Amino acid sequence: MIWWEEDFCKKLSNQGFHVIRYDNRDTGKSITYKYGHPEYTFEDLADDAVQVLDAYKVLKAHIVGMSMGGVITQIVALKYPYRLLTASLIMTSNYDPDLPKKDSKVAEVFARININNWEDKEKVIGYVVDRSKVLAGPKHPFNEEKIRNLARKDFDRATHLQSMENHGFIKGWGSYLSKTNEINVLTLVIHGTEDPIIPYEHGIHLSEIIPNAVLVTLEGTGHEFHHNDWDEIINAVSKHAANL
Repeated sequence: MIWWEEDFCKKLSNQGFHVIRYDNRDTGKSITYKYGHPEYTFEDLADDAVQVLDAYKVLKAHIVGMSMGGVITQIVALKYPYRLLTASLIMTSNYDPDLPKKDSKVAEVFARININNWEDKEKVIGYVVDRSKVLAGPKHPFNEEKIRNLARKDFDRATHLQSMENHGFIKGWGSYLSKTNEINVLTLVIHGTEDPIIPYEHGIHLSEIIPNAVLVTLEGTGHEFHHNDWDEIINAVSKHAANL
């Protein structure tokens, strides 16, 4: 939740939106599961998103998802199309097997920075910083202080921080993402050209297979939600919503 920073959410709400952010399972204050054993699927996470809307008594919403959140957004758009006003897919994919794989350097760095003590706050913060550095693009200066502060907040508020790693074990998306071309919701795709983990070609692909989708390209941006891109992202989402 907190990685959708409060200042970003305020900027978005200033455009006339009621902004809802929340912790997915295995993050923050939400329910957690034993590491390596998530007792849920991607479809469950999509159901959770709709149940959040139910709790707020929101019938329809503009749903914005980044990376894994973009997978969830695609599933919601396919399973609950009547609950979306628009969809915005940021740095995500339907993981078509013909698309380019992540940069090998990412796997190498991730293997090297594995952490074995999730109770050590400084080591956890360092782990998050190192992971974030390898995902950053060349366009913007890496803001280590901001990442450290976010990681520190994450550590202090999480019920069981290691459980966030369970997201790498979740299944249940294949049957949906094979039908991404059937999404019938006004869709915006935002992707950085230097994304090392979900290459830019994935964003192009989504914009081509989803009917009438619009692609916004972030030149030089990696797999990151950099402050310097906020205005462009907010303007794109706002313009997209106004197209209804």
